[in-house]
Amino acid sequence: MKAVQITRYDGPEGLSYDTVDAPEPGTSEIAIDVHYAGANYVEALFADGLVPNPLPWVPGIEVSGSVRALGDGVGGFSVGDAVAALTINNGGGYGQVAATHADLVAPLPAGMDPALAAAVPSNTTTALLALEKVARLARGEHVLVHAAVGGLGSQFGQVARVLGAGRVVGVVGSEGKRRAARELGYDDVWLRDELTDATAGQFDVVVDPVAGPGRITSLGLLRLGGRLLAVGDAAQSGDQLISSNSLWFNGTGVLGFNLGALSAERPDVVGSYLRQALALVATGQVHVQVSDRVPVQDAPRVLTALRTGNTVGKTVLVHPTGRIS
Repeated sequence: MKAVQITRYDGPEGLSYDTVDAPEPGTSEIAIDVHYAGANYVEALFADGLVPNPLPWVPGIEVSGSVRALGDGVGGFSVGDAVAALTINNGGGYGQVAATHADLVAPLPAGMDPALAAAVPSNTTTALLALEKVARLARGEHVLVHAAVGGLGSQFGQVARVLGAGRVVGVVGSEGKRRAARELGYDDVWLRDELTDATAGQFDVVVDPVAGPGRITSLGLLRLGGRLLAVGDAAQSGDQLISSNSLWFNGTGVLGFNLGALSAERPDVVGSYLRQALALVATGQVHVQVSDRVPVQDAPRVLTALRTGNTVGKTVLVHPTGRIS
């Protein structure tokens, strides 16, 4: 098969489009003919070597396509079925064939655009799991989302609304992104430098995919019983030390969520939320903005753009079996 693989840890420059062996499904796995793959910031981290894997290695954590082959012990699917899947543990989405645990594969909802479906498994599933199962968001609670128009942040804001949040505020880094965030239905949108003492103590849940010094600032935004939800480290500025006494005095907490870790430990749980995420998007309750569809060979350019933080929505990589438009 043809695949974009990481050949050396040199950022996007270390990617190459080569002919490689197609993976075979192991026990409890499904092999998928990949038509579309969602592009994600974490794949730029893979290319930097911050999450080391044996090289050469094919990245790609979410796909849509059709069932190619079933591993031992797999039922409920047939060869040729249209599916979307999380390939987060094995990687492989940047290749024409990927294999993943059967629990992380879901039938494509009837009539759903497969390119759109490829942009759902990672971010929308993360938002559902993190808000409902980890933060235990209650109806009427107030939520603030950092990086509010990114692929991940845009889903947190909308899913919070679906789960019954009373107020949802987005935080962005520029006026242009403020306009984009308003279109996503936030009750209010703030620039990062507008987070001051005046905004302190207003939120029950703060979603932080950025980290850096802003993670400490976010603690001050929480009211009594509030939860800071750490779901990423886009800033790559090192660990932040949080005072346990401060959490005690203020009655707040910090929670972390890692989709890859849970997918490896409990693929059945993640798979159930993947199906819910696809249904929410297919029925229009949550909108996923696919901002661009590009040939998979353009992955280096896409990851370069993701590293700058200047993207809005999701880019989908198209394999030769898929369609650009």
